[in-house]
Amino acid sequence: MSAGEIPDKGDFIRANTRLQSPPHVPEISLHLADEAMDLWKLTEDELETLGLPLPFWAFAWAGGQALARYVLDHPETVAGRPVLAFAAGAGLEAIAAAKMGATRVLATEIDPFALVALELNAGMNGVSIEISGLDVLEGGLAALPFRPETVLLGDVFFERPLADRVAAFAASCVDEGILTLVGDPGRSYLPKNRMESLTEYRVPTTRALEDAEIKKTRVWRFLG
Repeated sequence: MSAGEIPDKGDFIRANTRLQSPPHVPEISLHLADEAMDLWKLTEDELETLGLPLPFWAFAWAGGQALARYVLDHPETVAGRPVLAFAAGAGLEAIAAAKMGATRVLATEIDPFALVALELNAGMNGVSIEISGLDVLEGGLAALPFRPETVLLGDVFFERPLADRVAAFAASCVDEGILTLVGDPGRSYLPKNRMESLTEYRVPTTRALEDAEIKKTRVWRFLG
């Protein structure tokens, strides 16, 4: 590869991840990385870009695992409904929704590698999902190609500016009567006072990403 040449994203994902089933959601297989820092460095080297953020799409985060588990165990939350999976990462929650009979699933991501990973993972699991690079927090519900009846938010309250914007978007969904579900392992900026706890799971994870090998992770319903 010559200097400055962007790698083929699909080839890059296949070369630097392997198919794995997240421990709390064995029904689904994803292209996932084994070590966070190794892939981070590879991504920087390949793109010849300094300071590239951690490739969140390459890991099954605890909040996403919990939310996908909840969807699989409670298909009524998505069955027969159009669904939005916001900041969908590798597609765990989106694929779970499609498997459980959602009429349409839109998975949004602003990371270009995540968009390709979503396509690969949906195909691997034999489901059809719509994939978009739309910045939902910028455009809001009006920018979506359809009105969702369920919105899935997996592990998105980890930094203040983003958390505030996500909470505002979630509130706008609730105002429209949309079921808005959140999976979160106790991130610092989770607005607990605006949510109802539905269940708690003990989700296996890795110390490469978290401060514990098992994270107590809740699924919440956003109230407004």
